[in-house]
Amino acid sequence: MGWHIPSFACFDTVANLLHSKRDIVQRLFSSFACGWPGIGLLLLRLLTGIALIYFGIVNVLLSPPLTTVVLQSIGIIAGILLLVGLWTPVAGALATIVKVWIALSQYFSHFGDPWIAIAQAVLSAVLAMVGPGAWSIDARLFGRRRINIPER
Repeated sequence: MGWHIPSFACFDTVANLLHSKRDIVQRLFSSFACGWPGIGLLLLRLLTGIALIYFGIVNVLLSPPLTTVVLQSIGIIAGILLLVGLWTPVAGALATIVKVWIALSQYFSHFGDPWIAIAQAVLSAVLAMVGPGAWSIDARLFGRRRINIPER
């Protein structure tokens, strides 16, 4: 009596598609550095997040036009996400876009100092490219797992 072993060849395309999606998500998050580089990334995240939140609140309280309020609000939300290290590449890219937009509008309107927004854009872009580090929510959610295989 022979056993029939089913073929799973029909699921190869699905498996390859899922594997490629995992690679895309893994590439979105760089290596989660620990040790001194991780502490440096934590400090960079704290500085950038606090600066985005602080300058966003200060600029919203000045009663600017509605467009600026919306942009600064997006910057504040991105700052909170960077502060805790959640969705760091997305939040960093979003903060970079918003701060470049604010810097350009300040430059062309001759109202305000665009250099603060440019510095925040550069810091946000660095975090978007480098990643959050080991001490972040992203590391807990999406970090590489260590699997210990017990010996027999």
